[in-house]
Amino acid sequence: MNILITLCARGGSKGIPGKNIKLIAGKPLIAYSINLTNKLKEKWNLKVALSTDDSEIKSVALEYGVFSDYVRPEYLATDVAGKIDTIKDLLLYEESLVDHQYDFILDLDVTSPLRTAEDVEKALELMIANSEAKNLFSVNTAARNPYFNMVEENANGFYSLVKTNPDGSVMTRQSAPKVYDLNASFYWYRRSFFESDSKSAITDKSLIYTMNHICFDLDHQVDFLFMEYLLQNNKLDFEL
Repeated sequence: MNILITLCARGGSKGIPGKNIKLIAGKPLIAYSINLTNKLKEKWNLKVALSTDDSEIKSVALEYGVFSDYVRPEYLATDVAGKIDTIKDLLLYEESLVDHQYDFILDLDVTSPLRTAEDVEKALELMIANSEAKNLFSVNTAARNPYFNMVEENANGFYSLVKTNPDGSVMTRQSAPKVYDLNASFYWYRRSFFESDSKSAITDKSLIYTMNHICFDLDHQVDFLFMEYLLQNNKLDFEL
């Protein structure tokens, strides 16, 4: 089984400038994802590939053992470039260097590093067990539920629940259908996924892996401060 792990890290960032290599608890953010790949190498035959438009990110990744001579095209280094297209371009480049196709692609989101080797290993087991699954993404149980306490504006200017249960109104959050938050931490893909024209990780054959621990994406400065507090003060109930 051949596995390609992709790390996609653009240089520009509106919320947290330079966040992909910004120090957090003494290490560049990208180092947490690279360190995870080193643990996975003990079990799997894999290649780690980096997609970036930033030379400084390349230099920092190299310090932690990831070399890349791939150059992300300009059209994939914009705010509107899709993640799927970015991964596919990197995948095709990496496959051009070897004499085989990869069986599975694991995309580790650099800005959501609170995941463990056990998380991604168990998630792959779910993929292998379901041959029809095109991909899988990590989630957490949602704190809010569109059947119970999330509303949206109607055409008439009033507000109502985002979703309604066909069996009638849901009176408690516990009785509402289960929903999940994508935590943007990791995504597994079968190689065949990239032979389709899908532009989204959410398909008609997607699986989820529910994390039983905290995980969130660094999107704003306050997120960074919160995560740094957790790491510096050993507040996580799991080991990265």
